[in-house]
Amino acid sequence: MGGIASPASGSSDVLVIGGGLQGLSSAFQLAKAGLRVRLLEAEYCGRHASGVNAGGVRTLGRHAAEIPLALAAREQLWHGLADIIGSDGGFVPSGQLQVAENEADAIKAKARVAMLNGLGFFHEQWVDQQQVRELVPSISPHVVGGIWADRDGYALPYKVATAYRLAAEKRGVQIVEQAPVLRVDHQSGMWQASTAQGAFHAPWLVNTAGAWAADFAAQVGDPVPMVAGGLMLMVTQRVAPFVKPVLGAMGRPLSFKQFDNGTVVIGGGLRCEADASQRHAMVDLNRMPKSAQTVIDLFPHLRDVSIARAWTGIEGFMPDEIPVISPSAGADNLVHAFGFSAHGFELSPITGCIVAELVTQGTSTLPISAFRVDRFTAA
Repeated sequence: MGGIASPASGSSDVLVIGGGLQGLSSAFQLAKAGLRVRLLEAEYCGRHASGVNAGGVRTLGRHAAEIPLALAAREQLWHGLADIIGSDGGFVPSGQLQVAENEADAIKAKARVAMLNGLGFFHEQWVDQQQVRELVPSISPHVVGGIWADRDGYALPYKVATAYRLAAEKRGVQIVEQAPVLRVDHQSGMWQASTAQGAFHAPWLVNTAGAWAADFAAQVGDPVPMVAGGLMLMVTQRVAPFVKPVLGAMGRPLSFKQFDNGTVVIGGGLRCEADASQRHAMVDLNRMPKSAQTVIDLFPHLRDVSIARAWTGIEGFMPDEIPVISPSAGADNLVHAFGFSAHGFELSPITGCIVAELVTQGTSTLPISAFRVDRFTAA
């Protein structure tokens, strides 16, 4: 499965840089459209943001520009993922609830729902204190309400990444791991990606290199102010079942879920330092108690539960916290998809569809102007 490939082992129509979920999804959709695809991955597929995220399938709380993409991903892909890639990736349509812990949170939540309704979106609903109790009977009594998205849920990142990889390879995608791309060049109508394993060529290039994508964008004349940072997650020992939906909070960062085996995964944008050049991030235990305290405030009975494990990976963060999904502004036959700022998991299936449309048709059926690569330089 994947592994080492010779630079001369077959030609391709598209080179995809990066074997995270955005790259795997793009490679799958491009191959599904009939193109010959080679994917180049610096380490192994799903190593960083795609493998260490909390797995939230979330339309709830998104930037307005992302909502059409998030809804399309949820309705067209996540709820039928097994029919598309042969596995549901562990998807559980548990619903997601963003709790309001005080009246200020409640005012903010109701204003958001009203704003979305005014834009024609009705996937988020205000639920009052009693309705929250019905959804999560074990929650602390201080919670006054929340925003509910009933068709959201969660999946298992490693299962989704593996399923997309297998589906891509079944479509003929050649995956080359341990092949960090050193430089990209465009000459005589062909893209060249230089790696330690040699040079790879194709007429089209797709940049889904995650936290390292800005380097390649700069090489082709598309500079972006993306910053690489570490993301952390922690998981508890097993406890008796007490919550079904995925939980977030209006007033403080939180992503929180309980799996069927009883363990609880705690995330929500837990940041740590990262060294992108060494492809390494270190768990910062000093930053974890804040999220743990949020969980304890919402579920006091978890006060004495132990953290069993913590882990980290590297993600790319944009100043406006929305991604780049865009043709190059200055180079031919190049598409970017990166900078998902710790909330790209749910979008990854639809990102692949958009990338394939941009390569094969030159346009997207979904609105992506907000994600153009030159939005900062143009401003």
